[in-house]
Amino acid sequence: MTVWIIFIIGIMLFLALDLGVFNKNPHVISSKEAGIWTAVWVTLSFAFSGVVYWLYSGGVHIENPDQLLPHDAMVKYITGYLIELSLSIDNIFVIAIVFASFKIPAIYQHRVLFWGILGAVVFRGLMIFLGVMLIHKFSWMTYIFGAFLVFTALKMLFTKDDHDFNPKDSLVFRTLRKIMPITGDIDGEHFFVKRRHLTVATPLFVALVVIEFMDVVFAIDSVPAILSITSDPFLVFSSNIFAILGLRSMYFFLANMLERFSYLQYSLIAILSFVGIKMLIVHYYKFPEWVSLGFIGLALAVGIIVSLAKGKKTENIS
Repeated sequence: MTVWIIFIIGIMLFLALDLGVFNKNPHVISSKEAGIWTAVWVTLSFAFSGVVYWLYSGGVHIENPDQLLPHDAMVKYITGYLIELSLSIDNIFVIAIVFASFKIPAIYQHRVLFWGILGAVVFRGLMIFLGVMLIHKFSWMTYIFGAFLVFTALKMLFTKDDHDFNPKDSLVFRTLRKIMPITGDIDGEHFFVKRRHLTVATPLFVALVVIEFMDVVFAIDSVPAILSITSDPFLVFSSNIFAILGLRSMYFFLANMLERFSYLQYSLIAILSFVGIKMLIVHYYKFPEWVSLGFIGLALAVGIIVSLAKGKKTENIS
């Protein structure tokens, strides 16, 4: 448990520095600032693979239920991180829609996302614990998760998705309106304000709840996806958390450029199909670790390159 405690304390320290030092005063996050922080989180995430190698080398006591070699543990961590990072693209779309729907000023969006990320860490931890427990207790759960991922990929392929999600029509928003008073006015960075002796929720709090709920929905895909790579609790949790922590800065960096990466959708479909099939045949054949990492990396690279090439071609025509 020592490794887990140190890891969680480290994450909490990063978040405390983020809110209390680097973003103490609300401000609009520029593309340059977001780009720098995105680079920082990606660098830290990949650098942590070295820590994983060290932890699983036998010099430090950490539970290793799958008896992974240090190199295999490192590759599984990187593969899991790339999966979670790629599946975060849809999260960024939804976050942008939620902020636009509730008219959240850019100056306060960082505060909403900070608490949203903090909540996501807790909920992801619980879902990962449940998923790992189910797979270890019932081996046939891999077939359920695998079939679900393949179904999700097919649904994404054959269902037209124009990102027409309307947060104000969602069940979570309608339920929230029934259980607490909500004001349409934004009062600084406050989540709650006093109105005629009543404590009412501001649009910032409503946006936070909707984003939190949607993250749980997306986790239903992402947690089984990473469990196809490994059921080692620490590797699943750490790769998931690093992807979540980088999501906030990535949102501010990519929010205005998402339409340029439209072909990444097909990369996600390919990745979900691959990991789903991998789970369905896991008891009959296991792909080498480099195959999983190589396929995911290639799928992302192709999606990015094709998106940029098509976007440049469209600009030249116009």
